[in-house]
Amino acid sequence: MSDLIGLIVLSVLSSIAYAVAAVVQERYAEVRRGVRRWAVPLLLNGAGAGLHVAALPFGAVGVVQALGALTLVFALPIAAARRRGRVARAAWGQAWLTVAALAGLLILTAPGTGALSASAALWLAGGVVAVIGTLALTARHVGAPLARSLLLSAAAGIAFGAASVLTKALLADAPDRVLTGRWLLTGGIVAGLSLAGQILSQRSYRGAGLAAPLAMVSVVNPVLACAIGWWLLGDGVRFGAAGAVLAVVFAFATVRGVVGLAAQSHPAGASAAAATPACPAEASRTS
Repeated sequence: MSDLIGLIVLSVLSSIAYAVAAVVQERYAEVRRGVRRWAVPLLLNGAGAGLHVAALPFGAVGVVQALGALTLVFALPIAAARRRGRVARAAWGQAWLTVAALAGLLILTAPGTGALSASAALWLAGGVVAVIGTLALTARHVGAPLARSLLLSAAAGIAFGAASVLTKALLADAPDRVLTGRWLLTGGIVAGLSLAGQILSQRSYRGAGLAAPLAMVSVVNPVLACAIGWWLLGDGVRFGAAGAVLAVVFAFATVRGVVGLAAQSHPAGASAAAATPACPAEASRTS
């Protein structure tokens, strides 16, 4: 029971740190200069990452990641409180749908016994960098702020998800391999992906509000980690065919939640008459 309590407490604290970081990132997204716009979110995300890693020894990775999806639920009221607004019922519904479906998808994942080889890690890093670069370049040529935001936040989620998998590979390495050339190379790739995710996620909030880009990052990050586990680490799905069907249902529900939040997402500069800035607010009773 103590392990379960430790897992829940650390995971919830990690989610709160990530949520505050997301709200701060959205606030600084329009700021073009200054160290604070990068330093403050970086420190908050670092605190969230540290708490996330601290929670891992207390339980399964899938459970920790599922609790990490609460970031979206915490971020909406924090952003609303900062702007003295309220979160709309519809936004709460879409947020909880996203979190519940994602949690179900992650819990259905059965961990495998495989380990990530050196060559697989390098191929994974190369493929991820190519995908991130493609999404970022595509975003530069997209005029619609929301579409651009979702492309950048998807790229950020991919960067964070791959960094998580490679971090797990680093921690699993035998002590005698620490500080070897391959270990240092993998560590450098993790640092680079984490920094890229930080930059991309912050830029994704520019002109698109908080809910949609945060939902995209919150979904893509753990889903990519699970996909890599299925592909490279021998992970599977619990409960056989029934579990596979449930996984498909949860996947569609997750997508539905993100699409719903995207439809209600408003840029930070939107007027209060349309909606509360930064997160979908309760509409006027006369609307």
